[in-house]
Amino acid sequence: MDKLEITAHENAGGGEYRATPEGSAHTGKLTWRNEGENIRNANHTLVPQEIGGQGVAARLVERLVSDAREQGFKIRPTCSYVADKFAQNPEWSDLKA
Repeated sequence: MDKLEITAHENAGGGEYRATPEGSAHTGKLTWRNEGENIRNANHTLVPQEIGGQGVAARLVERLVSDAREQGFKIRPTCSYVADKFAQNPEWSDLKA
């Protein structure tokens, strides 16, 4: 995958990250909901089959982690994919709620 645009979208109760590979009409998503003042519950990751296997989901999680570091929130990884990525990256343990 050459280029992947990731955008963040927030609302009062939560939000989502959306990732669209260049030249594709398909979008992967990682959704989260607010839990308390500084906790985001990462509850679902969805990547359409048409763009699967290109690292889209991993890049979505990396963006969430990057934003957590920059913005000072913690992540509760209830989505199994996000939980697996946290298990594979022990250096993220300080961000886990």
